[in-house]
Amino acid sequence: MTGPSIGVLSLQGDVREHARVLEALGAEVSLVRRPTEIAGLDGLVLPGGESGVMDRLARSFGLQEPLREAIASGLPVLGTCAGLILLADRILDGTPGQQTLGGLDVTVRRNAFGSQGESFEADLTVPSLQGPAVHAAFIRAPLIEEVGPGARVVAALPDGRVVAARQGHLLGLAFHPESTGETRFHELFLQTARED
Repeated sequence: MTGPSIGVLSLQGDVREHARVLEALGAEVSLVRRPTEIAGLDGLVLPGGESGVMDRLARSFGLQEPLREAIASGLPVLGTCAGLILLADRILDGTPGQQTLGGLDVTVRRNAFGSQGESFEADLTVPSLQGPAVHAAFIRAPLIEEVGPGARVVAALPDGRVVAARQGHLLGLAFHPESTGETRFHELFLQTARED
């Protein structure tokens, strides 16, 4: 039996890292660069990278509307770091004219923790995951400033700032699980992709 068919948006960012984790978990992974490559997917990953660049490239490659439609139609999506920004309904401190794909009822602040040099790692308690604390890497990370009534908090920093949220088939993380050997979020995402 083959695993779920998962696309990784491959415009820019940490595409290979996500593909490796997903393949190790049994998914059939394809790279998404064109609108025609969305059809037939069981799920999609929006990776970390530079959200402003990813937004511009998605629009110039004709991907923005097909991605919005797929998300609105119930395609399971995992967004990490810049991918969380793309998935959010609202963005603060975006680049001029920056747009999101939307779907996740949250407001995110881009580069909320500062520059690359202010990147950090932290252990997070995630009640919905079994096992030890999640060791999370925050690299020029966004922050979820507001969680609307449609979404729910999945994880927060010890000081209460929200760094992960879920809404139905959508999961947005401000950090990079693919870079710390943390696979439980990908497993949760694949479970959603198999169920849909």
